[in-house]
Amino acid sequence: VTGVWASQNGSSASVTSFVSPQPVEATDDAFWDQFWADTATSVQDVFALVPAAEIRAVREESPSNLATLCYKAVEKLVQGAESGCHTEKERQIVLNCCRLLTRILPYIFEDPDWRGFFWSTVPGAGRGGGDEDDENARPLAESLLLAVADLLFCPDFTVQSHRRSTVDTAEDIHSIDSCEYIWEAGVGFAHSPQPNYIHDLNRTELLKLLLTCFSEAMYLPPSSDSSNTNPWVQFFCSAENRHALPLFTSLLNVVCAYDPVGYGIPYNHLLFSDYREPLVEEAAQVLIVTLDYDSSTSSSPTVDGTTTGTAMDDVDPPGPDNLFVNYLSRIHREEDFQFILKGVARLLSNPLVQTYLPNSAKKIQFHQELLVLFWKLCDFNKKFLFFVLKSSDVLDILVPILYFLNDARADQSRVGLMHIGVFILLLLSGERNFGVRLNKPYSVRVPMDIPVFTGTHADLLIIVFHKIITSGHQRLQPLFDCLLTIVVNVSPYLKSLSMVAANKLLHLLEAFSTTWFLFSAVQNHHLVFFLLEVFNNIIQYQFDGNSNLVYAVIRKRNVFHQLANLPTDSQSIQKGLQRKKKTPEPISRTNSQDGVSMEGSRPAAPAEPGTLKTSLVATPGIDKLTEKSQVSEDGTMRSLEPESSQPPAEGNAPSAASDGEPWSTEASHPRRDRRRLSSASSSGQWTPTPDWVMSWKSKLPLQTIMRLLQVLVPQVEKICIDKGLTDESEILKFLQHGTLVGLLPVPHPILIRKYQANSGTAMWFRTYMWGVIYLRNVDPPIWYDTDVKLFEIQRV
Repeated sequence: VTGVWASQNGSSASVTSFVSPQPVEATDDAFWDQFWADTATSVQDVFALVPAAEIRAVREESPSNLATLCYKAVEKLVQGAESGCHTEKERQIVLNCCRLLTRILPYIFEDPDWRGFFWSTVPGAGRGGGDEDDENARPLAESLLLAVADLLFCPDFTVQSHRRSTVDTAEDIHSIDSCEYIWEAGVGFAHSPQPNYIHDLNRTELLKLLLTCFSEAMYLPPSSDSSNTNPWVQFFCSAENRHALPLFTSLLNVVCAYDPVGYGIPYNHLLFSDYREPLVEEAAQVLIVTLDYDSSTSSSPTVDGTTTGTAMDDVDPPGPDNLFVNYLSRIHREEDFQFILKGVARLLSNPLVQTYLPNSAKKIQFHQELLVLFWKLCDFNKKFLFFVLKSSDVLDILVPILYFLNDARADQSRVGLMHIGVFILLLLSGERNFGVRLNKPYSVRVPMDIPVFTGTHADLLIIVFHKIITSGHQRLQPLFDCLLTIVVNVSPYLKSLSMVAANKLLHLLEAFSTTWFLFSAVQNHHLVFFLLEVFNNIIQYQFDGNSNLVYAVIRKRNVFHQLANLPTDSQSIQKGLQRKKKTPEPISRTNSQDGVSMEGSRPAAPAEPGTLKTSLVATPGIDKLTEKSQVSEDGTMRSLEPESSQPPAEGNAPSAASDGEPWSTEASHPRRDRRRLSSASSSGQWTPTPDWVMSWKSKLPLQTIMRLLQVLVPQVEKICIDKGLTDESEILKFLQHGTLVGLLPVPHPILIRKYQANSGTAMWFRTYMWGVIYLRNVDPPIWYDTDVKLFEIQRV
């Protein structure tokens, strides 16, 4: 497309005619062939030789030439797919067309007038002798996608040929059963083909083009309208693509079978170039984009194979069904689940693999794509989710996620990573088994910037969450609700917290129950409700093993007394807010004894100034993100109806469904009632009022803890006086053997807040996923400097 490129072919004169408004005939093969005839190009060369300004100039000045170029390039791919690419020259042409389209497509997508171009049939593009017209004139996009799918299973080009002989008996590309050519052993395929780096490179280039086709989504602004499906993905994942199943399987298996360690030999990755890694990255990105599907609005197969959704859905199914989502939801063999889980866990743990020789092991960079893939697996395939939780293998996913959360907590450019890690843990925490698994002792010593402790995976989770809340950056505040919901969900199952973790929980309560924090925002008191619910669950259901927590509660008893006596008069509210102005720090860190961090750990660092990041849409509040379920005696869960159906009593907040229900004032109040509880001042600023404080203070679930203090504090004080004790081990010993049977209020039912699919999170995942893909594709920079609308590109 440029003079430079053309002059290599010695025909620069003709290229100026390409940019000029004069259309070049589509039949002028000599002219068009120069665009793909060159033998020595790479995708990087094409990007260097075809500058953005020039593509835009052609688009504006000579649109018919750009249209013909696209049409001819697709035609070449279709011809290559038909012929089977037996000669080196044909393969070179296919690769060059691939690179050229990868370069040009983003500029087609950024212009709304051009966006429909690939979905039109080519109007009289001067089709040679007209013999191709009998194709029923498919839209260009469909021809392109089908050709790419065929080329991904092209013997001797992207897959190993099964024939041993020469070209004359070459496999006819239309007669081959591509299921015999799946790229890697794993799900549904037992044979692992010989590695062939040329095939890997060719697959990678074709997948890059596929991803670019799918990226039209980046050029549309975020909308909550889930009907706006990506037409490229929709067609590619439909029954029209005869390779849908083998391709889905190939992508999944290539990702899950990848072992980046360099075959266990230190520094091996420095001696040998790894051709598999770029393919694995590309495969992971294509896979998560094809699975971009809003499960909250569609009738998706559930675990037992029946469909969920209203009767309306049956009348009008939501477009042709996405086969990739369909196949993913139907995987069910134990060995397939084992293969997927082991693969994802191995790759997620890779950045944590600490070796004694620095840089001796290969570090992968695509952990965010893996987290999205793991999320999709759990969200679309409940049998997989139950498999993950069935054994302690889930901890091999948990530990890397906690590592990433802890490592990214100070880095503004990694807010998205923080969110997806927390979302996955929220999804897992809705299942009882997750809480039970957390009791496994934590012995792996991944160097993390957290205090040294001896305990279980539950302790690790609480300590990391405390670190995020007290020393993450400001933009993480919306996640506090989610973090504490996870702790509430697992709390009824935690058999014995370490002293370090118990102190962290009490430190959070102390920080969140200061008057300035409670009075400074309308939803801050929810955090106190969550923490009280955690303490109540542990005291009521796991008192026996939790002497550390009981001791910590006794030591910090003044915090609970202050909450019970929280002032509600206007003057005290104002005084509490004055205190805030003096202490702007979100949460004091001084009185949390952090002790020494683990050996070999580096402190979490903020982003380097100038780091690029992409904006994200807001996530739904925790009340939209989860639905409440009650756990009955036999451990089964039943969903609770949201209370919003009851009309609130005049002037009061509606009564809460349970002891510690923080959502009542928010969720079920029509706007005008909320007004009455907290007046909106003229500046539009919310201000707390005595009525508002009373409305939730009266519901603080303090009964259980107050009873515990009433019974145990005098006993502990007596021991201290009798024995002149200052040593906590004696008190802990006493608490270990103590019991509160019959002394506490009747145990409350266990409430679990389970994640529920909703279009808000579906949109969040779409913006996050494309943001990751945009930033990770820098060589070549496919979308850089084009007019992307789905998110903004920002510098830290």
